[in-house]
Amino acid sequence: MHSLFPLFIAMIAIIVLIEMWATKLRIAYPILLVLAGLLISFIPTLPVVTIDPDVIFLIFLPPLLCEASWSISFKEMKKWWRIIGSFAFLVVFFTALSVAVVANYYIPGFTLALGFLLGGIVSPPDAVSTGAIMKFVKVPKATSAILEGESLLNDASSLIIVRFALIAVGTGQFVWGQAAVSFIWMLVGGVGIGLLLGWFFIQAHKRLPTDAPSDIALTLIEPYFMYWIAEQFHSSGVLAVVAGGLLMSGQRLTFLNSTSRVRGLSVWESFVFILNGIVFFIIGLDLPEIVDGLRSNGTSLREAIGYGLLVTAVLILARIISSYAAMIATLIFRPAVAPKSRSPKQRFLMPLLLGWTGMRGVVSLAAALSIPVVMNGVAVPQRNLILFITFVVILSTLLIQGLTLPYLIKRTRLFETFEEEPEEQVRTRMKQGLKYHVYQFLKDKHEKELHNRDVMDRILKHWEEKVNAADDSWMNEKTKVIFMELLDVQREYLQKLNCESTIDEGIVRSQLYQLDLEEERLRRI
Repeated sequence: MHSLFPLFIAMIAIIVLIEMWATKLRIAYPILLVLAGLLISFIPTLPVVTIDPDVIFLIFLPPLLCEASWSISFKEMKKWWRIIGSFAFLVVFFTALSVAVVANYYIPGFTLALGFLLGGIVSPPDAVSTGAIMKFVKVPKATSAILEGESLLNDASSLIIVRFALIAVGTGQFVWGQAAVSFIWMLVGGVGIGLLLGWFFIQAHKRLPTDAPSDIALTLIEPYFMYWIAEQFHSSGVLAVVAGGLLMSGQRLTFLNSTSRVRGLSVWESFVFILNGIVFFIIGLDLPEIVDGLRSNGTSLREAIGYGLLVTAVLILARIISSYAAMIATLIFRPAVAPKSRSPKQRFLMPLLLGWTGMRGVVSLAAALSIPVVMNGVAVPQRNLILFITFVVILSTLLIQGLTLPYLIKRTRLFETFEEEPEEQVRTRMKQGLKYHVYQFLKDKHEKELHNRDVMDRILKHWEEKVNAADDSWMNEKTKVIFMELLDVQREYLQKLNCESTIDEGIVRSQLYQLDLEEERLRRI
């Protein structure tokens, strides 16, 4: 363990440096991370790092899924639930089926069960990679919400496929009736357990005398509890974390104070960032052992790379076909939902670009690493080849799609003609509404209650001119209470405003964060 400690410290330092370099180059950092993992595999003196496949999901998946569920807009998910659901379940199954058929036909020794195992592993697009790339291009909020919602749910559907495929590989048979019942229980049980535990954790935060450090510590372990307990009942731990995380995210203003929210955001961003980087490095450290295993099974490196590129082509083609199928189905069965303002060129190119966003990443790596070495006393066949193909798929999709997606969006000018209210205009309108709402609240409630007109005038002037006073000596405890009350009034106003379908929830959350920062400033006066 002591020999590995310097390696882990160096690993984290390299991850941080790569992220800074990627930001400077305006490249999504997962692209550089996967290249770094590949380069590390060529260093002969590095120690081999092995992680028990049974715990790989438990270590990495719960916090990654929880952070994603806290970040996504549930309002936008409800708005686009049809297309999100189709991409998260139907497209994932179609992709896994396509990979299974091709692998069974072209890759020697691959049964349909092994093909479905590989297909389930590589079918879910990566939220982190897509989000990192989208930072450098401007896309409509609807497109962004669809991609984020899909990436949150497709992990669950793909891992369900992986679980059933492993059963088929281990037993050599697949009972459809039993699988259907298990599938329904995994969906219903996972969501139900997640919502129940999410409610329990919310009550615990409310009733226990927690402070910011203890609140943050609890949020770090809660997704692990959700995942582990759901798995003990043989339901989907992924869906439990997603459902519980969405519930707690929507109630964050009720059980976390401003200090916990502000500090927790920074802690979670750093924690998830490090986890993402470590997974890529782990596969890099395991590559030499994987390649040796390939050669011992009689598969050359050139053949394995060819299989990986073949699977990559199938994934890209299956997603593009699915995107066009979804567009055609919408135009036939729900024409009222289809946007009317798009030109024929835009309508044709949108599915192509949506299909081009399918970069693979951390979840696929974790799923591949979780394949047990031995099942029922027999070595799992083609395990090393599946691991290597997964790495080739991630590397090729990040390089091919990840590097070209921003160029394609700018080249096609697909989103330039979309009529969306500018973000700065939305922010200005929101701030004006906040200002007027607070000013009326002050006049209606406190104008007759306060005897100190000087203090009242200063508060009113503060909200009329929206500037900070140079001297805080006038801020006594009574005045501070009023200001804290005004912050709560603003939060209530923003929550009501967020119910409007035209308001971007990301902008509302940004303004709520500003209120949390203002409350922290007041606490320190």
